[in-house]
Amino acid sequence: LASDHVDLLFYLNYIAKTSPQLNPKKFPDKNYKLAFYINSYNALAMYGIVYHKIPKDFNRFLDRARFFKFIKYNIGGMHISLYDYENKVIRPVGDPRVHFALNCMVVDCPRLPDTPFVSDMLDSQLNEASVEFLNDPQKVFVDHSKKEVMVSEILNFYKEDFVNSEQAASLLEYINRFRKEKIPSSYRIGFFKYDWTVNSQ
Repeated sequence: LASDHVDLLFYLNYIAKTSPQLNPKKFPDKNYKLAFYINSYNALAMYGIVYHKIPKDFNRFLDRARFFKFIKYNIGGMHISLYDYENKVIRPVGDPRVHFALNCMVVDCPRLPDTPFVSDMLDSQLNEASVEFLNDPQKVFVDHSKKEVMVSEILNFYKEDFVNSEQAASLLEYINRFRKEKIPSSYRIGFFKYDWTVNSQ
C-alpha cells in the first residue's frame, strides 16, 4: 500500500462521504455500524503510518499524542482523531472484543486480518480475533510453576470494558471465555510492557 495506494485512497474517500451518523439508513443495526467503525479505524491508522512522518516507535508520550490525538481524519464529514474515534465512538458501542480487532499499526496490536469485517459475520469474526489474541503466548503467557499469567497491556488499558457487570467479574474470567486451555482463577496476573514499535511489515 505504501507503493501502490490507489485502493487505500479510494476507501478513504468512501469513509469521508459516509458514516452511521451521516447515513443511518445504510447502517441499520449495531453490526453494520461496528464493522464500519473497525474497518475505517484500521484503514485510517494504516494511512497515518504510510503518509505521516512518524518515528520508529511511539514509546514517547508526545509521539503517541501527536499521532493518535492531534492528527484528525474525515469520517462522514466529521473531523476526528483516532483517539477520539476509538474512545468516543467505537468503545461506547459496548463490545470489548473490538480491542482484539482494532489495529494501531504497532507490534503489540492485534494482528491485522487480510479480510474486512462484515456485518453478517461480525460476531464470528470478533470471536475468532479474540481467540487468536488470547491464545497467543506473546499476548497471554501462563507460567504454571509460578502460578501466574502475564497478559497484554491492552487488557489493562481498557480494563473497565472487560470487567464490569455486563461482561465478567475479573480479567481472568473474561480471558478464559476465549482460551482453549483455561487459566486457574487463583493465578496472579501481571502485564507485559506494551511494545509501541511501529510494525514495519
